[in-house]
Amino acid sequence: MEYTRLGETGLEVSRLCLGCMNFGTGQPWMVHDREQSRAVIDRALELGINFFDTANVYSHGESEEILGSALADADRSRAELVVATKVYGRMHEGPNGEGLSRKHVLEQADASLERLGTDYIDLYQIHRWDDGTPIEETLSALDRLVDDGRVRYVGASTMPAWKLMKALSRADVGNHERFVSMQCEYNLVDRHEEANALPLCADQDIGVVPWSPLAGGFLTGKYERDEDPDSGRAATDEFMAKRFTDENWAVLERVRDIADAHDATPAQVALAWLLHNDIVDAPIVGPRTIEHLEDDAGALAVDLSDGELERLADPITPVWNPAIGDV
Repeated sequence: MEYTRLGETGLEVSRLCLGCMNFGTGQPWMVHDREQSRAVIDRALELGINFFDTANVYSHGESEEILGSALADADRSRAELVVATKVYGRMHEGPNGEGLSRKHVLEQADASLERLGTDYIDLYQIHRWDDGTPIEETLSALDRLVDDGRVRYVGASTMPAWKLMKALSRADVGNHERFVSMQCEYNLVDRHEEANALPLCADQDIGVVPWSPLAGGFLTGKYERDEDPDSGRAATDEFMAKRFTDENWAVLERVRDIADAHDATPAQVALAWLLHNDIVDAPIVGPRTIEHLEDDAGALAVDLSDGELERLADPITPVWNPAIGDV
């Protein structure tokens, strides 16, 4: 495994982050078998992955519980591991059940700590921007968590660049903890962040941790242009349906060709394209099986030429669509 620093911090993270959204029973396509989930986490540790990402809303806390239990039984020292989780989404009905108010942030941090079975969260991220709460209130609450030792670093996820810059500016002016990382949807066919947050992250030395690096499985090559998906997530999920465009199929064709030339899989080439990008610290992979995880890890050995990188990127012209921030 290779390691890098997260943004401009001194925090060392593996070049692949294990995303844990698939662990739990929140959706039919998730891994409902906890032993299977733990097996994937255990294999990730064996491969040298030390960076794990989850959120309180993933299966309403189940994902955090599964990850925490697996890490508690692991041979790796807690000091080596980087555990990331998120706050914003609705965790109970009625008032104060969601958002980034001081009350919700502090209460959910404690709840996440309990489910994860740890004394501190390495990277605590706001899952979305909260238009109903002043950003200064949220930053102050995050300061409290860092000062108390419950959180080490704070990060953000999925928002327009101007909102991220507003948060960074208010942090600088108010001497608050600054977001050190940004999670955003980024892969070979979802390139909109190149026209939104990525230039800002480069300018401000913010670490980039892309989610959906394989476009929900589209870039693994498991779908065919002339075949309608009749089962699974792609058959019912609007998030997946947006993948099936002429431009995206053109990208996938090039991914397959380059994969054949490197004796690699399409998933490995798609991940390697991200890993070759200097702005990217650690793509968040979400394998549901050990086989998928091992295939993802093989991307670290795929060396793409400048010409191949350009060929892969050529079919897509990045354009920012503000509605994407609500995905």
